[in-house]
This record gives sequence, C-alpha cells and structure tokens, in this order.
Amino acid sequence: MIALLLCLVLQEPPPLSAEKRAQMLKELDEEIQRLTATIQANPDALQAYSHRGDAYFKRGRFAEAADDYEKMVALDASLDAGHWRRGIACFYAGRYEKAARQFEIYNTFDNVDRENGIWRYFSQYKAFGKEKAQAGLLKYAKDDREPFPAVYQLFEGKLTPEQVLSKIADATLSDSERQQRLFYAHLYIGLNHAVEGRAKEAEGHLRKAVANPWAPGSGYGPDYMWHVGRVHLDVLTGTK
Repeated sequence: MIALLLCLVLQEPPPLSAEKRAQMLKELDEEIQRLTATIQANPDALQAYSHRGDAYFKRGRFAEAADDYEKMVALDASLDAGHWRRGIACFYAGRYEKAARQFEIYNTFDNVDRENGIWRYFSQYKAFGKEKAQAGLLKYAKDDREPFPAVYQLFEGKLTPEQVLSKIADATLSDSERQQRLFYAHLYIGLNHAVEGRAKEAEGHLRKAVANPWAPGSGYGPDYMWHVGRVHLDVLTGTK
C-alpha cells in the first residue's frame, strides 16, 4: 500500500495549461497597470503597493516586488518584522543578506513557523554557503503544523526527501490534508534541490507542487506559495 501511494505521489503531473497561463499573466499585467495608476494618484496608498508588489512577484518582476514591499515598510514601520513577502521577494531579487535579515526578524514576530526558518536557511545558503546556513538554522521549541517539522529535518540533515514523502504516505489523512502536506513537501524539496544546484530534481518536485489541486484557492498564504513554486519553475525552465 505504501509503495502504491508513493508511486502515485511521484507521477509526473501535467504543467499549467498554456491557455490558463496566458490568461493569468494578462490579468496580472492589467492589475499592475491599474495599481500603478492608483499609486500615481496617491503615492501613500499602502495597500496599492501591497497588491502591486504581489502582482509584480507573480509576474516574475522580483526587484520591483521587493521595492514595493520596502515602500510599504517605509509608510508603516510596524510592518517591518512580519513582512515575510518582502523576504521572499528579496531572495528572488538576489538580495540574499536582506532576505536573511527579514526572516531573522520575522522569528521575533512568530517563533513557531518553521517555514520562515527554511527561507532563512535558503537566504543564508545563497549569501554565505551551506555550512554557515546549516550552522545558523533557527531553533524551534514549539510544535508547528505538518509537514513542516519533517521538512525542517530535511534541512537539518536528519531526513531525506524520500523519508519526508514516506511520512506523508504512511499517515492517516483526509484527501485535503494529504494534498496540503504534499504541496509543501514537494515545494520545499524542490526549492532545496534548486538552491543546491540540482535543477533536474528541482524541476520534477516543483512541477508536482504547481500541479497540486489544494494550494490555489486555499487562502492567501497557500496561493502566494503556489506562485512561488510556479515562478521558480519558470526560472528553471526559462519560461517567460
């Protein structure tokens, strides 16, 4: 039974259809134009910067996304510690030390969320190398939602990708919960392969994350992370 589940999990999913992709990108471009007009009329429109930053990021315009998120913090300093999107955008814009700082200060805002610790590891890895990134892994004393405790052990060197996926296959879960865990597992296994330079392995897992039926429409956070997987896959495959 376990072998069957793993076989199903590891099947190659179909990519996002060309029609859906074209429509999504068209809508993002239109949203950027609309929000730019709003900002031109009101340069202090904080929510317009937030939404335009999201649209820029989803469009693969990472530096512009990071700049809009920075503007948000300039307008409202209380957003500084909790602005995880700024950290992700800085990572993709190549501002690795800034990204690492964002995820470090986020830990003062939420010291349970291991997903934040993963992004700090990625940022430290790109800025300073694997040895320093592993040495600097944030420590967590409290429980977190699954599959992040298991996924975090991947970065600590205590579990392999196959063991992370096996734990999901072995668990008694609803279909929705299984898809949720698989989404995050494939996303972060794929991103780890990418950070370490294993593009082929990264692409396979990121395709599974993008094809996952749970993430899109499951709330703001999962939807944003679905786009993270999608844009990283675009970077790997050279898709415009």
